[in-house]
Amino acid sequence: MTPAVAFIRSGKVRDLYAVGADRLLLVASDRLSAFDVVLPTPVPDKGMVLTGLSRFWFAETAGIVPNHLIATDPAALPPSWTGRADELRGRMLLCRRVEILPVECVVRGYLAGGGWKEYAATGAVSGIRLAAGLREAERLPAPIFTPSTKAEAGHDEPISFDALVDLLVAPGREAGALAEEVRDVALRLFAHGAAACARAGILLADTKFELGLAGDGTLVLADEVLTPDSSRFWEAAAHAPGGPQRSYDKQYVRDWLERQAWDKTDPGPALPDDVVAGTRARYVEAFERITAASFARYLQEDVIAR
Repeated sequence: MTPAVAFIRSGKVRDLYAVGADRLLLVASDRLSAFDVVLPTPVPDKGMVLTGLSRFWFAETAGIVPNHLIATDPAALPPSWTGRADELRGRMLLCRRVEILPVECVVRGYLAGGGWKEYAATGAVSGIRLAAGLREAERLPAPIFTPSTKAEAGHDEPISFDALVDLLVAPGREAGALAEEVRDVALRLFAHGAAACARAGILLADTKFELGLAGDGTLVLADEVLTPDSSRFWEAAAHAPGGPQRSYDKQYVRDWLERQAWDKTDPGPALPDDVVAGTRARYVEAFERITAASFARYLQEDVIAR
């Protein structure tokens, strides 16, 4: 029997569909979210960058943790979707269903963003006390796991590891075992990603992972992985602690928004053409440098290759 496809919801960036009882279709749009608001101006091909990079990283990290990806070819979908192949190609991830954990698995190798603000105010990040006198964008002695809640509305809030232990309770596991596994996997994923980015002359400053549980309790990597939407990518050669860095991620848009008369509530301001073009260029450069592949070829042929 051909599985039915049913629309579930549109998220900030992705549209989500149920494919039968045990699979999900994730389709990445060109929508851009900043400060938890979806902006009215799309960035052309942004969804293709996110999908292509996630595909690359799912393959790269399969030896660390299993992931939810099943297929990326529209031909894997029911026949009723044949007419949508062109709009799906390069944007879709057909995935197995997993129970997503109620936590953002954030890892930081450098002090930036919310981590920097929390450190500046308290001297700690997610309950982890750091040395005094660190500067913005300073490299940490070792990457740290700094989980946060997933807010239904408003902003995610950082939590300590002890709070994570209380949050992650799984049948058949001792107290704290799942939280420890999540921390270990997140740190290993970050180390692998940071090393790969370094070979491309990019610093992986921080990132967040989505992890879930399969039906048998196995931990699974899900959603998107090490993209410009979920990570801070900095130009290694230009790194200079003490302020903002040259980046290949959403920071370019955030910086422009910070200069606008906007209260960070919906609706957000429309982006001017130069900011849209600058954002696209940074996302594409991240794709090409990290994967060592041609983005133009990915657009045309749906392959990650030179």
